[in-house]
Amino acid sequence: MSGYIGINLMDILNDNSLGESVAKDVLSSFSCPLNPDVEYFLKHTAIEFAKQSISSTYLIMASYKEQYKLCGYFTLANKVFCISKDSMPNKKWKRRMTKFGQFDKAIQRYTISAPLIGQLGKNYTDGYDKLITGDELLKLALDKIRTMQYIVGGKIVYLECEQKSKLIEFYERNGFVNFGTRALDRDETDKLYGESLVQMLRYM
Repeated sequence: MSGYIGINLMDILNDNSLGESVAKDVLSSFSCPLNPDVEYFLKHTAIEFAKQSISSTYLIMASYKEQYKLCGYFTLANKVFCISKDSMPNKKWKRRMTKFGQFDKAIQRYTISAPLIGQLGKNYTDGYDKLITGDELLKLALDKIRTMQYIVGGKIVYLECEQKSKLIEFYERNGFVNFGTRALDRDETDKLYGESLVQMLRYM
């Protein structure tokens, strides 16, 4: 996977020669008509979330005609979520939950803290989406999570996606398993498809 440069959005914001104006200019070139939420987050939320340390956004640049162009991005955050015994796919996952989750007898659920892939999307401006595949973009996100977990520990990664068969199949092909759904929040209903999001896990 050579030819890609990953830049933490916060590094641009902290650079006195660049700063927020340059960051906004870079982000303004991003377009993702297949997923308005992915585009909206990058243009309107990513900078503030980075400043507040709510999440970290990584811009993926690819070489194109001797220049680096924004071809995609992903956003990572810490997430605490719950999963019931009945939602786990098999006995192997139950054993994993006993290692990395804490069982709450009152609600009969495991509580787990894990990295969340909050956003993942390619830039369709001027065909830059063709500079990287979805599998490559996801691998870059997972590689970053592996580095994080090497330092702080952990083996679980979590995400939520829309109830679209192609999306679900994409993540399943990349090792994720479906364990439930979450109803959309009020502010999500105008940007996301359906009434709920599919919750998925991967063991690293």
